[in-house]
Amino acid sequence: MRTETVQDETPPPPDGGGAPPVDAGDAGYSKGLKHRHVNMIAIGGAIGTGLFLGAGGRLASAGPALAIAYAVCGLFAFFVVRALGEMVVHRPSSGSFVSYAREFLGEKGAYVAGWMYFLNWSTTGIADVTAIALYTHYWSMFTSIPQWVMALIALAVVLSVNLISVKIFGELEFWFSIIKVAALVAFMCIGIFLLATSHKVGGHTPGLSVISDNGGIFPAGLLPVVVVLQGVVFAYSAVEMVGVTAGETNDPKRIVPKAVRSIMWRVGVFYVGSVVLLALLMPWKGYSANESPFVTVLSNVGVPAAGDVMNLVVLTAAMSSLNSGLYSTGRILRSMAMSGSAPKFTGLMNRHQVPYGGILLTSCVGVLGVGLNYWLPKDAFEIVINIAALGVVSAWCMIMLCHLAFVRQSRRGLLERPKFRLPGTPVTDIVTIAFLLGVIVLMWYDGGVGRRTVMIIPILAAGLVAGWFATRGRVAQAAAERKRLADGEG
Repeated sequence: MRTETVQDETPPPPDGGGAPPVDAGDAGYSKGLKHRHVNMIAIGGAIGTGLFLGAGGRLASAGPALAIAYAVCGLFAFFVVRALGEMVVHRPSSGSFVSYAREFLGEKGAYVAGWMYFLNWSTTGIADVTAIALYTHYWSMFTSIPQWVMALIALAVVLSVNLISVKIFGELEFWFSIIKVAALVAFMCIGIFLLATSHKVGGHTPGLSVISDNGGIFPAGLLPVVVVLQGVVFAYSAVEMVGVTAGETNDPKRIVPKAVRSIMWRVGVFYVGSVVLLALLMPWKGYSANESPFVTVLSNVGVPAAGDVMNLVVLTAAMSSLNSGLYSTGRILRSMAMSGSAPKFTGLMNRHQVPYGGILLTSCVGVLGVGLNYWLPKDAFEIVINIAALGVVSAWCMIMLCHLAFVRQSRRGLLERPKFRLPGTPVTDIVTIAFLLGVIVLMWYDGGVGRRTVMIIPILAAGLVAGWFATRGRVAQAAAERKRLADGEG
């Protein structure tokens, strides 16, 4: 296989020769991700700071009913990743749902899907480097180092890992996920022991009485539970990462379905199970948005260094998210570059078969985050996390729209659906889209930052329209070239 820098004017055929791939952006990748990598990436995508840190504030506002919110959002997250998994089995692609949007919705659909996903991960990257800087300041040895310096160091480290090779990325993500899962399992074992022995936590005896004596399952009513859904949806972001890995595995049609099937029970155990456990151990008012709920419990039972351990885990979760963001946007942007809807340089690959152009572009946005940490260190995280939420919702909606079009084509006899399918389609697709659009409405009615975030949607729409008119000539030229190659004229 060629290993020099690929300029990507005309992509080489996949290994073994033959016709070019359906998505030209799939050519040239190594197959460095193994089953254990994809499996743990699927876990890592479903476990992040939304649980380790965000669950505390949500428990304090919604009470034990937060577990229901996590279960509902988890079900829709499963529908999304199952729909994506079905399309992956149909045709594995590193371009993931952007490639499927091009196939089933046309170039405009792929353009919107790709750039909104880039918006999601680039702004999430800013949030991640901000979070990493904040978490490192927990330890006194780092407090004298400016927040923007720590953010820059974190970005440089993760960028270097992503540029070396996909195998190094997979190994790092594997161990990040191991740390997160081990921490959750350890906490749940401690929590179950506290329940079984009726050991007091913060002066309260764990059990159902902790819930019944403090207002029941809905102590603050139904409205706070509905309002927190927007944050819970963001907590599940990155589950779609399993689709992006398909182009760099040896047997995606076998590996991806296994990873997708396992997501549902992981959601039940790690998210719903841990929140139920938290609600049984302490009254809901005992938690706070300023502290991980796991630290709150462990501190109240006198576990030594609980804060240090959980801060390390949350720091790992943020590093994992930044790592995944650079990986996925690099592959998505390369797919878009090959179709003409992204800058040409984002389609470049290095000798390690890594799409470094797209990764560097995302990193440049991350550098803006470093600047934001310099000018607005207290507000940087809140500013970008809400914008990223729009990207998550749009990406998931696009996956379900692609799946609807995919199923429609199968019913017309244009393609054959694999045995691995999303159950209940098209009802599950439509209900999921309605739910996600409802999350946007909730952001508006929540007021504050959420409402200001919704107000930028017209600005984003105007930017997408302007960008399309600027790139449609290149898109048409790339489409004509693909048709010429497919017809055998070249």
